[in-house]
Amino acid sequence: MNDFDFLHNEMGIDHRVLNLALKAQEGLKGAFALHEEIAGVNQLKVLKAMQDNRLSESHFGISTGYGYHDSGREVLESIYADVFKTESALARPQIISGTHALSTALFGNLKHGDELACVTGKPYDTLDSVIGIHKARGSLMEHGIIYKQADLEGAEINYGAIAEIITKNTKIAAIQRSKGYAWRHSLSVEEIGDIIGFVKGMNKDAICMVDNCYGEFVELAEPSEAGADLVVGSMIKNPGGGLAPVGGYIAGKEEYVENAAARLGSPGLGKEAGPSLGIAPALLQGLFLSPQVVCGCVKGAMLASEMFLRLGFDVLPLPGEKRTDIVQAVKLGSLKALLSFCEGIQKAAPVDSFAKPEPWNMPGYDSLVVMAAGAFIQGSSIELSADAPIREPYTAYFQGGLTWHHAKAGIIIAIDNMLKDGVISIKS
Repeated sequence: MNDFDFLHNEMGIDHRVLNLALKAQEGLKGAFALHEEIAGVNQLKVLKAMQDNRLSESHFGISTGYGYHDSGREVLESIYADVFKTESALARPQIISGTHALSTALFGNLKHGDELACVTGKPYDTLDSVIGIHKARGSLMEHGIIYKQADLEGAEINYGAIAEIITKNTKIAAIQRSKGYAWRHSLSVEEIGDIIGFVKGMNKDAICMVDNCYGEFVELAEPSEAGADLVVGSMIKNPGGGLAPVGGYIAGKEEYVENAAARLGSPGLGKEAGPSLGIAPALLQGLFLSPQVVCGCVKGAMLASEMFLRLGFDVLPLPGEKRTDIVQAVKLGSLKALLSFCEGIQKAAPVDSFAKPEPWNMPGYDSLVVMAAGAFIQGSSIELSADAPIREPYTAYFQGGLTWHHAKAGIIIAIDNMLKDGVISIKS
């Protein structure tokens, strides 16, 4: 018996869906092999960083309260700095999300009258309130930060628009690696390097900050190796490997990381305080596993792309295109199809598989959002998950899977659910 037999005999998956998955998987062997090689190199990168920093069992202790002299915290941050090839890193359980990490980096490095320029179009929805695009208590705009935005040209980076907003007063140029809820390609490290070079050509002192969420370990290099002054992300996405129960990181030039640390804690304390609360082993082990977990996610995203393309849907990226993050977008065209897909992803979860995702007013979003995620860690989108804003053209964003086999099963179960709901058809 193989996994396809089990899916049919024990889980009732239609043979037409399994035949579609088998053909799609066969056509992706070369692309899979490439990302397995990337994962191998990134695994060694993480291993070497841990060895170079002499990680030992003594770093797995518990600190509470102020967290002074927490060796586990200190070695974790040194490892993050080495992995991302930066001067310094802030990697803390006190950072609760990617949005919180970005907010901390922005508030730590911007003062009243400074200019923030988003050069990759409108940022992800949850940053609207942080910036003040949507009026919110304590936003950057409320603190006197000037905001500028270079809209995309269609789905492409608009260098002409960037040239219009970068001035000598630009303090931070923000770059979003992943597509968010936009129908555009996520950015490669090489493309990010080109944007940074363009910005620095107009203002060499501008801090180039990259929202790295969903992109870690997908390529052989990180944006910090392409000139980024700060790279920011969430530990309950890629670098947590599914084990990190909470946390975020900010890595980059020491001055800017220290500024963020002063914002996270308080002026005068910086990085010197902050307890690890006994979760250092999970954060470290999750980082160690992350390259392999990310590889499985990428393979799952490719399989989803290939299967939905064969079903006649628009997908981004296409199956054979270069991958720069773990997110797969699919235009499903109707609310019924979108909800059926998300219900199928939920049915494939190890946790709360019996639940039915419903659209709701999620904090930080400007429309109803549906999220399917039966995860061990709440909000952990490195685990099998799918989400979408409830607006036309009803595009689903699929990502995650702690193992390749679960990512594969997830997309198969979701498509089977759509078939049984009558929102798609598959020829025998």
